[in-house]
Amino acid sequence: MKSPLGVILAGGQATRMGGGDETLVDKGLLQLGDRLILNHVLARFGPQVAQLVLNANGDAGRFSAFNLPVIADAPGELAGPLAGILAGLDYAAEHGFEHIVTAAADTPFLPPDLVPQLQLQAEITGAPVVLSATPCPTRKQQRQPTFGLWSIDLRDDLRTALNGGLRKIVAFTQPRGNAYAEFALTGDVNPFFNVNTPEDLQTAHEILKG
Repeated sequence: MKSPLGVILAGGQATRMGGGDETLVDKGLLQLGDRLILNHVLARFGPQVAQLVLNANGDAGRFSAFNLPVIADAPGELAGPLAGILAGLDYAAEHGFEHIVTAAADTPFLPPDLVPQLQLQAEITGAPVVLSATPCPTRKQQRQPTFGLWSIDLRDDLRTALNGGLRKIVAFTQPRGNAYAEFALTGDVNPFFNVNTPEDLQTAHEILKG
């Protein structure tokens, strides 16, 4: 399988961090240790893909220091991560990629083997979408649907689903036979830990210190 396009999803409104309709808080631009959260994501995700793009809405200039293409959702109502995934699929198709791998901009500890494990499951199962998961003591696994490998062949189907009001990733992927790649916890740390609140940011600082 060819190396995919990496799409960092940074389009959320960050309401739990203090953002909302009037104040946009980019969680990826918060300081964590000696660099920004997004720098941590780039350091882990970038080596795994052929190219990186940022999916973000609003003024793209706030990400200019990263020297990455910034792609916005299609005009209209904010439709959550599925809209960002569609923007990534459209960009990938225009630039000769067969797949994208998505990751959230607020997850500084994402797996360093995210892409190869997703690709392996895609090759084993032939599934057009492979989502991430972690072990869970109360059920078989905890799904992490923001982190996934997507075939560009899904983009027209996804566009139709979004136009019909669909908003949840798994509601789109399950009927299309998605597979899962499971990632183990590193000690007590969930590799998909994301910074949603000020308390989460403090926890991330503590994880970083070890």
